Amino acid sequence: MFKFYTLYLRKLNLKMKFPVPVLLFLVALASCGKTDTVCPYNDSNVVAPATEIANLSDSLAKYNINADQAASGFFYKVNSQGSGASVVNLCSIVTVSYKGMFFNGKIFDSTASNQTASFQLGEVITGWQKAIPLVNKGGDIDLYVPPSLGYGANAYRDIPGNSYLIFNVHVSDIQ
Repeated sequence: MFKFYTLYLRKLNLKMKFPVPVLLFLVALASCGKTDTVCPYNDSNVVAPATEIANLSDSLAKYNINADQAASGFFYKVNSQGSGASVVNLCSIVTVSYKGMFFNGKIFDSTASNQTASFQLGEVITGWQKAIPLVNKGGDIDLYVPPSLGYGANAYRDIPGNSYLIFNVHVSDIQ
């Protein structure tokens, strides 16, 4: 290839200022510019069944919890809206500190004290995917999630199947 290129330049009576490998490197480098990637996660259309919404509403009333209902069937209470960045899509990277528990108060998961966890929003349960965008960076939200927007009928770690879940979430950062 190099010989052909050199002969071609000689035929054109041009002097080669850069060797071919350097030119190829520069072309390759120029083509490596940042490209926009498409987010591989799709927004879920799952809506909790009426029975799950009714059971969750009854539990909230039993524990005297006042929360708003989202169209998909989870309930939430925004404690602080926050004033920073907001979620762009399910590929947004969210950094949070949180505590997950059952209605009986038993904690099944949480970030360690003074620690955070980061993840793409599309990697977590549907209830979080729908709720976290309701606050901005610096916001705090309480989530009340029915099974179909949580882990469903299957047990997951220490969470039995068909569990109703409570999460206290502080959003430290959104990218």
